Amino acid sequence: MNTSASFPAHHYDQDVYVIHHDDRTILLVGTAHISQESVDLVRTVIEQEAPDCVCLELDDKRYQALIEQQQWQSLDLKSIIKNKQLSTLLVNLLMASYQKRLGSKLGVTPGAELLMAAQTARRLQIPVSLCDRDVRITLRRAWKSTSFFKKGYLLASLLTGLFDRSEISEEKLRELKQSDVLSGVMAEMAEALPDLKRVLIDERDIFIAEKIKSSPGKRVVAIVGAGHIEGMIASFATSNAHRLTEISRIPPVSKGYAIAGWTIPVLIIGALLTIGLQKGAAVAGENLVFWILANGIPAAIGALIAFAHPLTTLGAFAAAPITSLTPVIGAGYVCA
Repeated sequence: MNTSASFPAHHYDQDVYVIHHDDRTILLVGTAHISQESVDLVRTVIEQEAPDCVCLELDDKRYQALIEQQQWQSLDLKSIIKNKQLSTLLVNLLMASYQKRLGSKLGVTPGAELLMAAQTARRLQIPVSLCDRDVRITLRRAWKSTSFFKKGYLLASLLTGLFDRSEISEEKLRELKQSDVLSGVMAEMAEALPDLKRVLIDERDIFIAEKIKSSPGKRVVAIVGAGHIEGMIASFATSNAHRLTEISRIPPVSKGYAIAGWTIPVLIIGALLTIGLQKGAAVAGENLVFWILANGIPAAIGALIAFAHPLTTLGAFAAAPITSLTPVIGAGYVCA
């Protein structure tokens, strides 16, 4: 076991940064999440340094998914629908799919370096500290902080990346981890999507750094994405503990969205009533039938595609015309 005076016991390349905080020494290991080189570096640092604690850029759910290799079957879709997390799930899946495609080209599973860190720490009986913010909070804060048009831009960018067939290599990943290149990428992201960069990068820099500060032991190895290194080094120079509550909260839905959500249903109902008064109940009834079919048929088709039970399909058809009039509840909520 290394003594505090000899920590770190070895010299590493530019991907390992030594931070002295109070009476503790922290090794920040900057990685690429789809790099075999990062996997090897993580294992080497933990084995050679034998720290008191290994901190990971993971929350509890991502850690369990990584350790247990959870797949689609483990997703609680009923809970996702009821908690209105479908949009954040979509973005998460697009990002994961993009990483998986890149990883397949390099023969590396996304997050392999974090898995290696966890396995190495467990083998050496070193405590593991999960230091990232709950991914659900991160994605929901990111989604809510982004304007409607920026959401479209983001989804389009993710989809473009998903179908991009350009090659990537370990050499390119190594270049991307260089501080000057990363700074340029972060600057571009801050200009194009400032709110998204603030939530996905800046807030997590603060959150992860504060969690590392409170982790056990005086000799710590922290495994984080290379894009967080610069911001985390700055975060170690100041105390941001008072901000943890603020950046762990999901902002409420804006009044504008709430008003718009109720205005449209009121206008639709008002239009049907106006038609009934001006042109008679028969014409209003025809429009009502059109509304029912226009909403019910797509919902039923969606249920059939998902191989739903016949009663669930019928429920989707019946619920869709009603739930389309309220922003509070959807057909999926009823059928779930």
